[in-house]
Amino acid sequence: MIRFPHSGMLEERGTVRRRIVASTQVRKNLMPDSNNLPQYNPVQIAYLVKDIKESARRMSSATGAGPFYVIENIELEWCEHRNTACDFVHSSAYGQWGDVMMELVQQEDAGPSPFRDMYEPGEQGIHHVACFVDSIDETIGLYDALGYPLATRAKAKVGTEFAFLDTNKILGHMLEIYVPDETLLGFYGLVKDASLKWDGSNILRSI
Repeated sequence: MIRFPHSGMLEERGTVRRRIVASTQVRKNLMPDSNNLPQYNPVQIAYLVKDIKESARRMSSATGAGPFYVIENIELEWCEHRNTACDFVHSSAYGQWGDVMMELVQQEDAGPSPFRDMYEPGEQGIHHVACFVDSIDETIGLYDALGYPLATRAKAKVGTEFAFLDTNKILGHMLEIYVPDETLLGFYGLVKDASLKWDGSNILRSI
């Protein structure tokens, strides 16, 4: 008897072979000279916008995403962009869009950043897809070996570290990576849970 995979577990002919491929697990058999990317499951899609609040209303109307939690002037402990320290002041609105989180982000300062690598001030568009990983250092090394270098690495005041990998030449956008710690998973859960009982009102919310 063959049963279809469920939650990453494959059962075949009564023999259970545990192959739990979680979103935090990379396929290890890739060679550094391979054209294939390590396989992670996307958990977020992010757009750079001019105004996160106006964009949240528009995206909610167009896609049904929401509600959106707005965090302005996100505080970082430190940030390096292209090996140079930077402020990277930005604000974001986060809402659930089906199975993934949608992030709408605007840059608040004029300095270099992963956003300015792709867009001039006033421009808008998709910027990155985010994935959970087991190790930031290991994932940076895997992508660097394939020719996709680190663009930005930072740590938020809440303790979560994240990085942007420059995958533009193959994906057309950057890849954000972070380890799913308790704080991060709690925030993802908050956004998703809010969407399950949302009646479409009160689109913008504060944490």
